[in-house]
Amino acid sequence: MLIGEVARRSGVSARMLRHYESLGLLRPSARTGSGYREYSAEDIRRIFHIESLRSLGLSLREIGRALDDPGFTPSALVDDLIRQTRARIAAETELLTRLCRIGAAEPAGWEDVLQVVPVLQALGSKSAAARQRAALSSVDEVPVPVAALVDAVLGETDPIVAGALRWALARSGDAGTALLAQALASPEAAVRERAVQCLAELPGTGATAPLREALADPDAAVRGRAALALGARGVAAAVPTLTDMIVGGRHDTDAADALSVLAGDGATAERIAGELVDHLARDTTDAPGRVRLTQALADIPGPTAARALAELSHDGDRTVALTATYLVRLRGAR
Repeated sequence: MLIGEVARRSGVSARMLRHYESLGLLRPSARTGSGYREYSAEDIRRIFHIESLRSLGLSLREIGRALDDPGFTPSALVDDLIRQTRARIAAETELLTRLCRIGAAEPAGWEDVLQVVPVLQALGSKSAAARQRAALSSVDEVPVPVAALVDAVLGETDPIVAGALRWALARSGDAGTALLAQALASPEAAVRERAVQCLAELPGTGATAPLREALADPDAAVRGRAALALGARGVAAAVPTLTDMIVGGRHDTDAADALSVLAGDGATAERIAGELVDHLARDTTDAPGRVRLTQALADIPGPTAARALAELSHDGDRTVALTATYLVRLRGAR
């Protein structure tokens, strides 16, 4: 089969076939009387082998070794190609993300683009100081897309930088609420917790709904942060989680403070007192937990809390009884 026919059937151009021959990758088995290259079935098979290996990303030099060296093993080379491909995909993904962020900023001219790019690069810097400066500059100096701030804060481990990013997000209004709500579905608890921290600092009521959803999170730290934020917003749905935090001793002082704020409403105060009393009566609540629950009753107004403290002043646990007795006297002195 002559070169033109081979090119037509294989899809490899005659020029490329000659290039393969010049590199020693392909050698036509014969030539016609007129000197034209003539390819055998075995030659055609080798052409397809070359193209198959090229499709995997092998260089022509590597293909030559693979086809001609009987001792050449593919495992190491394939592993290396996997690493190179992953690195290339990561780089392309980063570039795509950056381009999307710049597009979201709706630049009016190249000057705007040239302002945004350094800030986006700084947000991904290994230097915490550089990331912090980028977060702070994004508020008044360069209009960085909210999505870029959200991505940065969800991956930030430095508490100071994270605080600056949350501040920048809060200054941008509630534009990041939807993106932060999506992050609550992350498989990583740390990411979900950072999302809740950001939502807690956003202004307005838009963050309340996703914070309520976070109360059902499987991670106690995420639930706790959501409950504290909701307590500050006056959302009574946080009461059970806040009570659990007091029992478990996780940020129990903050949880008790949040309950006292919620107890400003009479009906909610009775509900809170009922929750605390219910946990006090449970066999699963340990002694330190009962003391913390008793202390939490101190700032809950209403008859249920007053009655519970009076009864607890005669509790079999001496620490609980003494704590309740002191709190009864304190309430009576007010």
